[in-house]
Parts: sequence; structure tokens; C-alpha cells
Amino acid sequence: MDAEKIGKFIKQERIKNHLTQSDLASKYGVTYQAVSKWENGINLPDIEVLKEMSNDFNVNMEDLLSGEVVRSKKKKVIYPIIILIVIIIGLAILLFRNNSNFSFKTISTTCKEFKVTGSIAYDSKTSSINISSINYCGGEDNTLYDMISCELYEEENDEKILISKCNKQGKNQKLEDYLKDIEIAVDNYKQKCKSYAHNKIYLEIFASSGNKTTTYKIDLNLNNNCPSIKE
Repeated sequence: MDAEKIGKFIKQERIKNHLTQSDLASKYGVTYQAVSKWENGINLPDIEVLKEMSNDFNVNMEDLLSGEVVRSKKKKVIYPIIILIVIIIGLAILLFRNNSNFSFKTISTTCKEFKVTGSIAYDSKTSSINISSINYCGGEDNTLYDMISCELYEEENDEKILISKCNKQGKNQKLEDYLKDIEIAVDNYKQKCKSYAHNKIYLEIFASSGNKTTTYKIDLNLNNNCPSIKE
């Protein structure tokens, strides 16, 4: 999988559809900096975004992952589960090609108010966590909050453990606007895959207005149990 080639293909399709980087960012709920990283082969879009691009640009997922048109998209012949497997394997190879022992899991939410996407990569000794987007979908909230922040936690044996804080705090912002630029990246985290199967991982978002602080707790799901790996 060639990230640079995929990035050029995304840029080509964006231009073909008369979209700016800001247009594409708004369309998929990310920052224009994230779009720039995609197009320069630094990062790849999340699984859900890649699937949306395939539909929006009317190209096969095979074409998108190859970075070129392999065949025209007359109809979908690849079942969603196969697409998901191909993307997960491809991203794992791309992100951790220097260490073949890494495995890869996607992060999602069941919370009605927030949509979170990200991934966890792990081997027998350590793991890395990346949350690339948090979108508020709980209805219209026009409150201009004095301060907004968010933190990632792990709950182990009823003990609340702080893993990391979001990359920035928000001041005098709406919740939806604050979340557009939020990312969490944790490298060399101590936990292994088996630990994630038993412990709870969740986000907490704190939004303060005047003397009132609203706390949102967002439970995070991993896509499946741990596969066979020597730990």
C-alpha cells in the first residue's frame, strides 16, 4: 500500500469534483490540515471516511487503496466485511511496516451524542492509541462555552487512570467547533491487547459555562477480541 500514491489519488478526485481542501474537510468532519496530510501521504483517512469517499467519488475501494483506477465502478461486488478486513490489514501494514509483530484494532462508540473514530496498534510489549476524530451528534448546542477540554481514561478494577489529554483546550467556543480540531495520540502505552479486553476505555469531555460544568462520558468500543498473539 503506497500512502503517497493514495494521497495523490484523493487530491485528483477532490479537484475533479471541484472541491477545495476546506470543502473536503467540512464534508468529512475533519480539519483542512488533516486533508493536507492525506494528500501528502503522511496519514490516511479513517475506515468510515474511506468508505464514504468511495461512494462520493464513485470509485471502487480497490481503486482508492491502489491509488489508481483499476476498473470502473459499475456496481459494488465486494461485501462490506471484506472491505473492512482489507482496509484494516492495509493500514496496519502502512503504519507499522517496520514491525511485523504489530496488530491493529479500530475504536468506535455506541454513545448517541458523539461519534468517535480511531485505532489501537499493539504488540506483545506495548500499544499505541490514536483518536483522529470526535464529532458531536447530540442535537443543536449553540452554547458558547468559557472552557472545553477532554481526557482519555482507562478504568481498571474500579480505578480511574488518566491515559492522555486532548491536544488543546477550547475557549469561548461551541462544543461542535472545538471538537473539529481534536486529536489524541499516545505512543508506547503500557497496556497490552488482553488488558483492553477486560478494562474499560473512555473519553470525558468537560464544557464549562459560567459556574456550570457539563461532563460527557463516552465509552469506547474495540472492534473484536484479541487475536492469537504471544503476550
